[in-house]
Amino acid sequence: MDITTLIGLIGGAAVIFFGIVSGDGGMSALGNFPDAPSFIITLGGVFICMLMQAKGIPQYLACLKSIGLAFKVQTTQEAQVISDIVKLSNVARKEGLLALEEMANNLEDEFLKKGIMLIVDGTDPELVRNIMETELASVDTRHNEKIGFWANMAGMGPAWGMIGTLIGLVNMLYNMEDMSKIGPNMAVALLTTLYGSVLANWICVPISFKLRMFNDMEITIKEIMVEGLLSIQAGENPRVIEEKLKSFLAPGDREGVGQDQNGATEGGEA
Repeated sequence: MDITTLIGLIGGAAVIFFGIVSGDGGMSALGNFPDAPSFIITLGGVFICMLMQAKGIPQYLACLKSIGLAFKVQTTQEAQVISDIVKLSNVARKEGLLALEEMANNLEDEFLKKGIMLIVDGTDPELVRNIMETELASVDTRHNEKIGFWANMAGMGPAWGMIGTLIGLVNMLYNMEDMSKIGPNMAVALLTTLYGSVLANWICVPISFKLRMFNDMEITIKEIMVEGLLSIQAGENPRVIEEKLKSFLAPGDREGVGQDQNGATEGGEA
């Protein structure tokens, strides 16, 4: 589990809790904040509007389930991918491109495996690039559907909070002569805004940013694969391929990439 997401959720709840109980009311103030009408207006309005935006029920449910991705640990694999491609380039240089087919069968990454098989089949380099980049764009589009879902929900939260506020104020103004109704109507007016802001800034915005970060990581890894495979197909020196792919990494992450245990570069063979 991604500990940062868990800490963020717990920490956000703790900050809100502290803000509620730190006033003069203390713990008793907690009873002032649950309000069914406010909850229904804000949460109900948000989820209904998000359903209206969806292509269908399956896509809507898939986008909701994508919150689980924010709890999964996503490790950066750029250095490992570069090392793997350098190994592939050495095999191709020594034994030819056809030797890569056997190695492809042992790979778990379907994107990399597909690229290798295209090369082994003798596909034109430009066509290989087009096929791989088309699939890359499709992955990015699918991911952005879920990222956009949470970003849009973040905008819906405060908007429906404001709708609830207006409803509460209208009811309050129509019942000014009955003092007993002013408090409940004002509570609806304020709590809907609170619920909408909490939903947007505690849940939706962080989730959308985290999913975007994970998408950028995956796209970068796949771009490294595309460049590496095309370089292998072009017959470039493994050392050159290694240095080219290292340009995708931050300077501090480049040390040791593509080197064996003795510190010698695997692609050093001329």
